[in-house]
Parts: sequence; C-alpha cells; structure tokens
Amino acid sequence: MGAFISRFWFMLFPAKEYKIVVVGLDNAGKTTTLYKLHLGEVVTTHATVGSNVEELVYKNIRFEVWDLGGQERLRTSWATYYRGTHAVIVVIDSTDRARINIMKDELFRLLQHEDLEHSVVLVFANKQDLKDAMSPAEITDALSLHSIKNHDWHIQACCALTGEGLYDGLGWIAQRVTGKPTT
Repeated sequence: MGAFISRFWFMLFPAKEYKIVVVGLDNAGKTTTLYKLHLGEVVTTHATVGSNVEELVYKNIRFEVWDLGGQERLRTSWATYYRGTHAVIVVIDSTDRARINIMKDELFRLLQHEDLEHSVVLVFANKQDLKDAMSPAEITDALSLHSIKNHDWHIQACCALTGEGLYDGLGWIAQRVTGKPTT
C-alpha cells in the first residue's frame, strides 16, 4: 500500500532527479555508505570493480548515486561518470593517514574537470568510530579544502556502519542542489 501511495505522490508531484558520484580510495567505505543510505542497513560488500548505481529519495528529492571503484587502476575511469553530476561525495577513511595525500591529488584532479565545474563537494570523514581517526579539521587541512574556491564544499564526520552523519551530509547536498532549505 505504501509503495502505491509513494508512486501516486510522485506522479502528482514529480521529484527532480540529481546525480551524485561517490569517489574515494579503495576500502574507504563508499559502497557501505551507499547501501546504508539506500537500504538503511549494512550489507556485505566486496571491492567495487566499475560502479554501483542506486536511486535514493530524500525529502521528495531523487538522487541517482554512482559509487565508483577506488582501486588505483579504476580511478582513471572516474571522469567517464562526471557528465551531468550535481554533487560529488568524497569518502575518506579517517584512519588512513598514509594515503590521505593520494586522495588530495585525486580530489584536485577531479575538481579541474569541466563536467564538474558546477558541482558541490561533500567530504564524508568516515570511520569516525575507530580509534585514531583523523578529525574533520585534520582532514580539512590534509586535503587543503580551504583552498577550494570554485566549488561549495562541506566536510561531514560520519560512520557508514551506524549511519551517523550520513543524512546530515545528504541534507547539505539537497539544500545546495535545490537552492532550498530541507525540513
């Protein structure tokens, strides 16, 4: 019954769809984040080869979310997914101090892509539940986020396993892409 009402509601009041790409290094928690938002639960995941795509509905806003594989050999293909992207979610493993500079380089490479010139950037500081996790302030400095001048950006502490912080970040994106506050 709920599915019928939901479909009827969207027929009467269609939601605009926005595209999000989710990037990050391998094992950062991108797929776990996607499915926690999509299904509300943690699913067993394997390394993503290529991409996963799901539709999320958040406060009558539809998001087409592309989760892109983060292994080194796959990062060169990220740009093929950028066309029509409204928001980029960068998932950071907050305990991976050794590779934070690699993600910084990847971030600044993608920000130069013409298909992303109007996209907003959300950084999920994932795995905040783990000991020795970098704080959002440490990650902001390590990624030089304050030097980003051509994109709205936000960093959100989160834990993909519990879902803490995920909807706060999605709400920030919703507000930026629609130009309206979400309630």
